[in-house]
Amino acid sequence: MMAQDKSRDQLIIESLLLHKRLDELKTAEFHCVQVEEELKDKEHFLENILDSIQDGISVLDKDLNIIRTNPIVERWHPHVMPLVGKKCYQAYHSRTSPCEKCPTRRTLATGKTAYEIVQKNGLSGTPAGWLEIYTFPLINSKTGGIEGVIEYVRDITERKAAEEKLAELNKELVESNVKLKELSLIDAHTGLYSHRYLTEAIETEFCRARRYSYPLSVMMLDVDYFKSVNDVYGHKFGDMVLRQLASLIRKTVRRYDTVIRYAGEEFIVIAPSTEKFRIRILAERLHDAISLFEFGSRKQKAKLKVSIAVTSYPEDIDVGKGMDLVAFTDRILSKTKQVGGNKIFTSEDAELSGGQRRIDASMIENAEVRNLKNKIEKLTRSGNENVAEAILAFAKALEAKDQSTGIHAEKTVRYAVGIARAFDFPREVVINIEQAAILHDLGKVGVSERILRKKGRLTKKEFEEIKKHPQIGADILRPIHFMHDAIPFILYHHERWDGRGYPMGLKGLEIPLGARIIAIADVFEALTSNRSYRKAFTLPTATSMVREASGSQFDPKVVDVFLKVLHKERSARRVK
Repeated sequence: MMAQDKSRDQLIIESLLLHKRLDELKTAEFHCVQVEEELKDKEHFLENILDSIQDGISVLDKDLNIIRTNPIVERWHPHVMPLVGKKCYQAYHSRTSPCEKCPTRRTLATGKTAYEIVQKNGLSGTPAGWLEIYTFPLINSKTGGIEGVIEYVRDITERKAAEEKLAELNKELVESNVKLKELSLIDAHTGLYSHRYLTEAIETEFCRARRYSYPLSVMMLDVDYFKSVNDVYGHKFGDMVLRQLASLIRKTVRRYDTVIRYAGEEFIVIAPSTEKFRIRILAERLHDAISLFEFGSRKQKAKLKVSIAVTSYPEDIDVGKGMDLVAFTDRILSKTKQVGGNKIFTSEDAELSGGQRRIDASMIENAEVRNLKNKIEKLTRSGNENVAEAILAFAKALEAKDQSTGIHAEKTVRYAVGIARAFDFPREVVINIEQAAILHDLGKVGVSERILRKKGRLTKKEFEEIKKHPQIGADILRPIHFMHDAIPFILYHHERWDGRGYPMGLKGLEIPLGARIIAIADVFEALTSNRSYRKAFTLPTATSMVREASGSQFDPKVVDVFLKVLHKERSARRVK
């Protein structure tokens, strides 16, 4: 009985133990389910993190096999999906072997973070941009060993393009700054170096000359009476002349000489390794070239005269810097201008009262034109004669050349002044027209007497010579400042209202009013005077011819005024 009770108690105990074990198993199972759910939650959380990251995440093992990626990486490489299980260099770079600059391999070897910028590839391995890769070691928390690498990848294609664009812009900016600096040293009008370049150029050459005991010469050139070119022909013509002069200087000097536009119509030539006698020869060659050259266009031409000063270091002066040499040359040039210009001066010449005039191109000009120009230069320098005396002196030069010309001028003046007064011009304008009428044929001193006195019809070539006289007259008078307002009337008095005149073919109101007035006075006087090739027309016939030329050869308004003046003059004579 006792044995049976014991057996029953033992069964009860075992049953209780089994129930307890079962409870423990159930509890363990519950904990397992909880752990599994927690693991799923963590996995889901990790997936959310990987999916949310806008950069690429790629996990590799130690053999460079891809074991995990996020959707961004998959989106970059749809053409090689699935990625997991492939080698990184095969999937990402279309290679058969690891990349030479592989940050993952460096991290596996060193256990440290690595960084690299690599090319992003598209279909068939074609370049599709750039990737920035940071690699981090994947550490086993238990063993501390490296199990693989985590690649953090950012697409920097747009940033790279922006950087390249910025680099290109910076390069262009640097190039532009260089060009701007060069342009700032170039005179935009003539293409020569500008005044800003002078200091740099002269000091560089001066230091070289002083260091190696080389000679250094400077030539300074100034156009005489250039203001009158602008006043008579206009600034546009003057600008063209300056460009042509700059080109002529550059062609005449040596290729290693530096030509600089110093200011306005002043130019400087820096001649390294050049002695005094050589720079003098160069100056003479340049002076001759300028004297012979006809500046301007086919329609309008002008001659230039220039003053030149030359200095050599150390023969002329021993200075401390290059700009001192320039200043010394400038003083010599001032001396040249004081004695009338059109000369070449050295330091010795500048110490003389007048200097010795050298043989130049003016000596091969027409003798009478040259003599008249010389007289005008002396007259201008002295300043003792008044305006009236000067004009009469010029008119006498014409009378000596052609007796009819002097008489013709007197009648032309009477008609021109009568028209000017009828227009009620101010006194100074009337005086300018009177001066121009007296001297309108001054340029004929440069025309052959054979042509002027020819009785028959002029040939085409002879007429071309005659057509030069307005230009010659303007060139002769250009240095005389008080004649500036009258010179355009002389230059253009053979222009026609319809544009078929000479020397420039001006038309209508383009012709100065004073020139239009002298044109009628000149023609009417010629029609009513005997010529070597015909007899004078009667006053009625000449008047009718002028009236018929209104609107073609002459300004209609000026013709109307002239006819009134002529009628008034005839009426006054009948009263007497």
